[in-house]
Amino acid sequence: MTTAFSQLFRATALMATLAAPFATLPQSAAAQDGSPFQVVMRINDSVITRYEMDQRKLFLKLLRVPGDPEAEAMKGLLQDRLAAAQAKRFGLRLTKEQLAAGMEEFAARADLTAAEFVEALGQAGVSMETFRDFAGNGLLWRELVRGRYAGSFTISEAEIDRAIVGGTVNTGMQLLLSELILPVEGDPEEQQALARQLRDEITTEDGFAAAARRYSASPSAGRGGRLDWTPTSELPPQIVELVLALGPGQVSEPVTLPNAVAVFQLRDVAEDTSTAPEVQVEYAEFLMPNTPDVQAQAAAMHTRLDSCKDLFAEARGLPESQLKVENRTVRDLPADVALQLAQLDPGEYSTAITRGGARVFLMLCGRGPKIDGPIDREAIREQLISRRLTLLAEAYLEELRSEAIISTP
Repeated sequence: MTTAFSQLFRATALMATLAAPFATLPQSAAAQDGSPFQVVMRINDSVITRYEMDQRKLFLKLLRVPGDPEAEAMKGLLQDRLAAAQAKRFGLRLTKEQLAAGMEEFAARADLTAAEFVEALGQAGVSMETFRDFAGNGLLWRELVRGRYAGSFTISEAEIDRAIVGGTVNTGMQLLLSELILPVEGDPEEQQALARQLRDEITTEDGFAAAARRYSASPSAGRGGRLDWTPTSELPPQIVELVLALGPGQVSEPVTLPNAVAVFQLRDVAEDTSTAPEVQVEYAEFLMPNTPDVQAQAAAMHTRLDSCKDLFAEARGLPESQLKVENRTVRDLPADVALQLAQLDPGEYSTAITRGGARVFLMLCGRGPKIDGPIDREAIREQLISRRLTLLAEAYLEELRSEAIISTP
């Protein structure tokens, strides 16, 4: 695997930046069944082809986007067509320079140039046009939303004050969840299919618990996957967004994590009356050979540790890459790491994660509020504007969906 292709997988967080892209691919007449040009959905006067579905699905899988890739691909392409019609209506177009800048911006967040990003995608079977349309039309959609709602609202100084006091992350709720983690080696498609099957079959908490005991690779499997009350600020944002759409007892769509596929059951939601800034965690990852007795070795090592600093003694003489100690906000953590750390108290550890054939001894060193330097009120204002625009954009798309004529062959 090339360096560029490895870096591609660090691009997961970019999806939030271009949350509702839309394509401008030429419309093709439907070909015979099985053809790449087979029509899979009609929206008003436009169509989505099998080729577009396959390309978008592969692109989302490469970026490790949470959820079922097929469902997310169809959702995104549907939004594409609805938004494209609105852009045409208002005469919005991108220049070549704007498109190139958008592609460079997207790729840069994976520490790549646009050319390197396109090359990495091409090695995995994703065309340059798929990336071009995804990135470019995402920018166009943002311009459409800003043009529609610019000047329709203002952010008051009082709202900024409340954001400063309450932090920049929604800490207003605690969730009572159950988890089911399916380990993945290679292509996650098989485990995705199992996760979808379980989601369709499970209707009760007891049913989820039985499935977790049978299939889950998480330490919570022995408890039927049941987790304790967890503040939303300590969970990966993409998982919070997914489970908040559920009712009590419902099971989420599959979530693709590094080396795993997960489903969650929402058992209860409670209001968290405390206000706290964004949560920051310090944690250590120590790679251990994934031998049959690795759990016993991890438990024995833990008895020799008073803090994460003691891991440096355990790693003496080993390659530097074997031990990593990091300090990050929860929203910046890989989803699998954030999910495990949310279940730990300082000094506790987990061995649920595997990476590159090794077992990860994951230890929580500490957890606390993020403390920054001087407060930039204008930056907070921009964040609040962005959030408000996101909500308005979602409502806008829902309005377009309700007015559209949508059919499948």
